[in-house]
Amino acid sequence: MQSQRTRKIALVLLAAALLLTSPAYAAKEVRLASVSWTGVTVKTDLAKNILTNLGYETTSTNLSVPIVYKALDTGDVDIFFGNWMPSMASIANNFFEKGTIIQYVANMPGAKYTLAAPSHVVDGGLKDFADLAKYGDKLDHKIYGIEPGNDGNLIIQSMIDKNMFGLGDFKLVATSEPIMLSEVKTLSKEGKWVVFLGWSPHYMNQIIDMKYLTGSTAETFGENDGTATVYTNIRKGFDQEYPNVAHFLKNFIFPIAMINEISLMLQNDKQLTHAEAGLAYVKQHPEIYRGWLDGVTTADGKPALPVFEAFLAKN
Repeated sequence: MQSQRTRKIALVLLAAALLLTSPAYAAKEVRLASVSWTGVTVKTDLAKNILTNLGYETTSTNLSVPIVYKALDTGDVDIFFGNWMPSMASIANNFFEKGTIIQYVANMPGAKYTLAAPSHVVDGGLKDFADLAKYGDKLDHKIYGIEPGNDGNLIIQSMIDKNMFGLGDFKLVATSEPIMLSEVKTLSKEGKWVVFLGWSPHYMNQIIDMKYLTGSTAETFGENDGTATVYTNIRKGFDQEYPNVAHFLKNFIFPIAMINEISLMLQNDKQLTHAEAGLAYVKQHPEIYRGWLDGVTTADGKPALPVFEAFLAKN
């Protein structure tokens, strides 16, 4: 009798273990990768909030750009919302061609990513990449980037290493987005000259009187003066394994004005988190999240919209 009971207990424990490791259970986990940029963080936090409320076990890991692509390539993460193209081509294209990472959907067309300067610098004559070397002394032979390993930094360093535009004696200052913007803002207020990695949408366009340089090439930030498209990337096979989440990702599109406004909210209220700012915006613009959730269900197959609206009503 005791032996039978022991076997029954063992079978129950085995069934539980199989359930925990079964595809149906594992399929509820969605792993997001992010980088420490305002717009990408907002998108990632919004996705995490939405997917968690739809019943998925959603995690988010902050990484550098090169590590994001290694993690997608090896299947250690599932989704990344920050594929800025064409500037990330040197990092991402090999994985796209290999087929391990899919450039799934353009989540934000019409962005900008290139070198910029305060308006007084551009008005003073430094308008184009070709003007940089001429004003090297005024710039202290420096170009300000963001975190080490970032694709924009790699482009700038390549320009220096190859002596493109006569930049061979320039130095890349690699810090982080907040430190770079603080330094640029201070130098600009003092009327000094500075060139830095700029992009839109971002609150920098509101807090700094700035302009973007012309003259970018296919080897640098693209031939269209740094005009960019931001894509959602997924690991190979994710859309087949998670068709409902994949449908959501197709809908998960961001107007430039939305990210600009959220970025400014964060700048004006330092107590706000990126997640709080994103949720505050979509509460005020329900047409945005209704579009995102069109045709989407919860993890167990119920309509997603009422579930997410119930969450918004409580927060």
